[in-house]
Amino acid sequence: MERTYLMIKPDGVQRGLIGEIISRIERKGLKLVGLKMLTIPREVAEKHYGEHAGKPFFQPLVDYITSGPVVAMVVEGKDAVSTTREMMGATNPLKAAPGTIRATYGMDVGRNIIHGSDSPASAGREIDIFFLPGELVDYGRDFDRWIYE
Repeated sequence: MERTYLMIKPDGVQRGLIGEIISRIERKGLKLVGLKMLTIPREVAEKHYGEHAGKPFFQPLVDYITSGPVVAMVVEGKDAVSTTREMMGATNPLKAAPGTIRATYGMDVGRNIIHGSDSPASAGREIDIFFLPGELVDYGRDFDRWIYE
C-alpha cells in the first residue's frame, strides 16, 4: 500500500472542516496512519515549500501556512497519492471538478482548504518533514477485505 501526506490548511481548520475532510478520506477507504494538529514554524514551512523559493508567491504562501493551526496527516491505501489528488480537485477551486473537496469548499486558489503530495517521492519527503517514524502507526483493519480484492 502507498502512503501520502495531506494537510488541512489554516482556512480549512478555521472554517471547521476537519471532521468533514477526514470523514471523506475514511469513507473512501483510505486508512489514517498519522494525524496531528500543529502551527507550522516558519523554517519548516520554508522547507516544505522549498521548491517555490524565489517565486513571487513564496513568502505569501509561507506567511499563510504559518498563520494558524493545520492538521497534518498520513493516509495509506492503494494508489493513495493519485486517489487523494483526485478527491482534492484542481488547485484552483473554481476549476475543480464538482464534488471534490476544493470545489465544494473553496473559492480562491490562495485559500483552497487542503494540500496533498503530488507524487510518491514528494509524499516521502513531506511525511519526513512533519512526522517522526514512531508517530506513524501500522495496523490492520478487518474490513479492508471489503475495500480491496
